[in-house]
Amino acid sequence: MLNVTSIWAIYRREMKRAFGTLVQTILSPVLTTSLYFIVFGSAIGSHIGKIDGVDYGAFLVPGLIMLTVLQQSVANASFGIYFPRFTGSIYEVLSAPISYWEVLIGYVGAAATKAMILALLILATSAFFVPLRIEYPLVMVLFLVLTCVTFSMLGFLIGILAGNWEQLQMAPLIIITPLVFLGGAFYELKMLPPFWQNVSLFNPVLYLVSGFRWSFYGAGDVPIAASLGMITLFMAICIVAVWRIFATGYRLKP
Repeated sequence: MLNVTSIWAIYRREMKRAFGTLVQTILSPVLTTSLYFIVFGSAIGSHIGKIDGVDYGAFLVPGLIMLTVLQQSVANASFGIYFPRFTGSIYEVLSAPISYWEVLIGYVGAAATKAMILALLILATSAFFVPLRIEYPLVMVLFLVLTCVTFSMLGFLIGILAGNWEQLQMAPLIIITPLVFLGGAFYELKMLPPFWQNVSLFNPVLYLVSGFRWSFYGAGDVPIAASLGMITLFMAICIVAVWRIFATGYRLKP
């Protein structure tokens, strides 16, 4: 049986840390997204017109939410576990009468919650800039939850594997951001030349963005079943990787 009290203690501490830096964790991503709408949605969108019957500004919304969710999930979870490793306080957590899975649920749950809060704030903000419609709200929520949890686990892994602060900060920049920008966040896949369309099909983020956009407008670059399959597979890989690290104590035990 899970130790709910221990999970809640870790979760509450991580959430308290996030709201203690409200400008950095909440307001900054929302303001950045607003600038995307102003620059891409208004300035560039006026020259592009509609994509599959959707205004370009509205077309951007799912991609921008995914961009923020992936970046913030990874950043929050990686910092959340790396900082205790850096200060040495992680040994107090590991020596407590709680399982590794309870530690994981506490850290990942807090990071995923923060990412979902940001996603909802950006969704509300976007309504001031573009006309929105969500055709499949339950699918949207499902994709949002799965993505936040999965990439929070990826961030947890990065926080464990990072050897210093530079590696912690560089990993999301050189991995997450390129994958999102090349994953159809700002364009439709068929806009690319055939060669790059085939290359993009190997990008897992393409399936996340496509599935999330499908929940809004009923259209995506790949079938919705493929999107669900990809996020499920990626989550399974992250779970296996976390289990292996916990089983060996790699970078968690001296």
